[in-house]
Amino acid sequence: MNSPIRLDVLKALGDNTRYAIYLELARATRPLATSDIADALGLHSNTVRPHLERMREVGLLEVQVGGRGDVGRPQHRYSIASDAPALGLEPPTMPVLASMVLSMAKRLQASTDDAVAVGRDEGRSRARMYSQAPSTLEALVSDLDRLGFDPLVTDAPPLIDPDAHDDLIDDDASAIVAFANCPFAELAREHPDLVCGLHQGLVAGFVAGMGDADAHDFCTLTSRTPCQVTVSAR
Repeated sequence: MNSPIRLDVLKALGDNTRYAIYLELARATRPLATSDIADALGLHSNTVRPHLERMREVGLLEVQVGGRGDVGRPQHRYSIASDAPALGLEPPTMPVLASMVLSMAKRLQASTDDAVAVGRDEGRSRARMYSQAPSTLEALVSDLDRLGFDPLVTDAPPLIDPDAHDDLIDDDASAIVAFANCPFAELAREHPDLVCGLHQGLVAGFVAGMGDADAHDFCTLTSRTPCQVTVSAR
C-alpha cells in the first residue's frame, strides 16, 4: 500500500507556479537549469529560483551543481527526485511513445548495432552530468537507479589472463552491476534486440564517457535474469 502524500508536499504544489514548474520537470528528459525552466514558462529566473528551492526542501526535486551559469554563478540543474511520491501528475504518454518508436524502428529494419550506437550516444551524454562523482561505478549506479533499474552491486570473480598461464588475476577493481528491475521489461520482451541493445549501449557509452573504466560481459534478459554487466577500472 502506498504511503499517503505528505501535507507539505501538497502545500508546495498548491501554488500554480510551482505546479507548472513541477510539470515542466516531469516532462523533461534531462535535468533542467533554472534558466531553462524560466524560458519555457515565460518567467524570470529570480521568480523560478525560490520555487525550486521550496520543492527541493520538501523532497520533490534533486539538484546537481556544476559548471558556471549566469554571471559566473555555479549552475544548478533540477530533476524530479528519485524517491518523490507519485502524484499522478507525470505524463502517461512516454510508454506509448516508446512502444511506437520501437515499432517504427522495427519497420525501418533497425538492427541491434543501430540500437547500441544510439544507446552509446545517450550514455556519453548522461555521463557528463556526473563529472564530480567519486567513481565511475558510483556514477553508473546512481544513474541506473535514477532510470529505475534498481541496480545491485556485487564483487566480480577474479579474471583469468590467457597470457599468464591461466593464473588468476586479483581484480578488486571489478564489480558486477545487476539490474533488479527493468522499467522497459514489457517492451524488452517484445523487442529484445532493440531494447536490450539500447540498454547495453547506454551502459557502455556512460562508462566510456567517464573515461577510467570499462564495461564488459553485458548479459541481457535473453541470457540471464537479472540482466547484468561487469565494470572494471582501467
